[in-house]
Amino acid sequence: MLKEKIKGYIEKIRKIEGVLGCVLISRDGIMLGRSMEGEFNEPWLAAMCATLFASAESASGILKMAPPEAVSVMIEDRSVIVIGAGEKLLIVAMIRDGGERSALFQALADLAREIGGSF
Repeated sequence: MLKEKIKGYIEKIRKIEGVLGCVLISRDGIMLGRSMEGEFNEPWLAAMCATLFASAESASGILKMAPPEAVSVMIEDRSVIVIGAGEKLLIVAMIRDGGERSALFQALADLAREIGGSF
C-alpha cells in the first residue's frame, strides 16, 4: 500500500509541466521512489539532498529566519529543487529552467503540502 502511494505521488510530480524527473526521499536521506532515468547512486543522491535541505534549515535558524520551503541549485539550463513535504519527506525535482518558474514552484509546493498531510 505504501509503495503504491509513493508511486502515485511520483506520477503526480512528473505530470507537472517543466519537471524533468523527481525522487521522493525521507528527511534522513532514504530514497523512497524515483522517476529519474538512467543509473546513478541513489543512496548518495538521497543523502546529499537531505543534507542540503537540513543545512539550509540550520543556516536560516542561525540567521533567525523562518525555515526554508525549498532549496534550489541552478545547473546550466536546469535546476534541482528540494522542497519540504511535511515533517518526514522531501521532494527532489529536476526542472527545466525558463518559462513560468513561479507556477511550477507553486504546483510543487501544493503537492508537497498534500504529501506532507498524508504521511
